[in-house]
Amino acid sequence: MALPTHALAALLATTVVVLGACGADADPQASDPGEQPTHSGKPSKTPSPTADPSATESDGGTPSTVAVPLYFVGDTPQGPRLFREFQQVEADNPVDEALAILTAGAADDPDYSTLLDGISLKAGTTDEDMLVEVSGSTSTDGMPAKSAKLAVQQVVFTVQGILQDRVPISFVTPDGASTSFYGLSAPAGGFGQDQDALALVNVTEPEERSSPGDTFTASGVANSFEATVPWEIRDERGKKVLHGFSTADGWGDKLYPWQAQVDVSSLAPGTYSFVAMTDDASGGEGGGPTEDSKTIIVE
Repeated sequence: MALPTHALAALLATTVVVLGACGADADPQASDPGEQPTHSGKPSKTPSPTADPSATESDGGTPSTVAVPLYFVGDTPQGPRLFREFQQVEADNPVDEALAILTAGAADDPDYSTLLDGISLKAGTTDEDMLVEVSGSTSTDGMPAKSAKLAVQQVVFTVQGILQDRVPISFVTPDGASTSFYGLSAPAGGFGQDQDALALVNVTEPEERSSPGDTFTASGVANSFEATVPWEIRDERGKKVLHGFSTADGWGDKLYPWQAQVDVSSLAPGTYSFVAMTDDASGGEGGGPTEDSKTIIVE
């Protein structure tokens, strides 16, 4: 049940949305994969390609790889939540490629993990929703209900993010029969997004183990008190060596894009961490700020 070849080919032949280095500015999805309405008003079942400038092109001039959003699990003061990471996948079947990465737990960031290990997922389509074929055991033995819900949301946010549409998600067995997923049955119309599953801050740029240069633009999404997003550069011992803050586009109801200009030219060459966090107005009462970090190389 692969995505329709003719529809995908037609879409890939249109103007490609360039994602630069996957920064929040150029990210058409921001925190909301469904913000981009289709011209018909109906769900789009075909991925909209978001390729970076280094993506190779096929003989027809269309990108052979595209950048897709993947939602992995990470720790926060509120418990496990979802963090987004972009990776390049083959353009001919990006949804299945992305689902394979999720089930393998192959995140670039070592702080991220998956709840989908031990199973196989494959996407297909219907007129009304996206069916995801499940192979392997989705036994709930030892899995709390909150984890099961988060596992569903890994799939929902990833698939909807690639499609750039809030198409409902349902699960089926390899023979096409409806099935529960880790003990959860899809509601009428399929599973949708749960914004509470998302971590309150997420770094898109710089990427994990990148060399962003002496000056760079850090970016991501956050829902932080009064839209303030503090950031720090920490050395290998965890000592803060630089700090600053960014102001996100909003706060309170969802994640909003943020950007910060960072100058590390005063630092000695070496390995550091760029850390973005929420502003902790409670003074630690809620367990402290949510953080997301990326290892960077200063040359």
